[in-house]
Amino acid sequence: HGVEMHLIFRWVLNTLALFIVVTLVPGFYYRSVVSLALAALVLGLLNAVVRPILFVLTLPFTILTLGLFLFVLNALMLWLTALLVPGFRVSGFATTLVASLVLAVVSMIWKAATKNG
Repeated sequence: HGVEMHLIFRWVLNTLALFIVVTLVPGFYYRSVVSLALAALVLGLLNAVVRPILFVLTLPFTILTLGLFLFVLNALMLWLTALLVPGFRVSGFATTLVASLVLAVVSMIWKAATKNG
């Protein structure tokens, strides 16, 4: 039961992080908490499956930009999420790029706040 609870906990945290992003960054629309939770789930799956493949394929760009291209990859994952999840929309790629920056900051704060030892 530990693994299942951990996955559910991460999903809830990802939904909360996505809620913070769509609240702070103009240009997002979500129909309900269910569509936001589904978007968090899809985003997590895309980050686990598609993002690593794209990371390897775009590694030269990432190296040339000193890692800044990773924000473009994160924005692409948000954009794909908006395409796949009904009731979750984004107004444009620039919005997803800003959102990927905010999501990175939220993630950094969360990791710093929960760091053990």
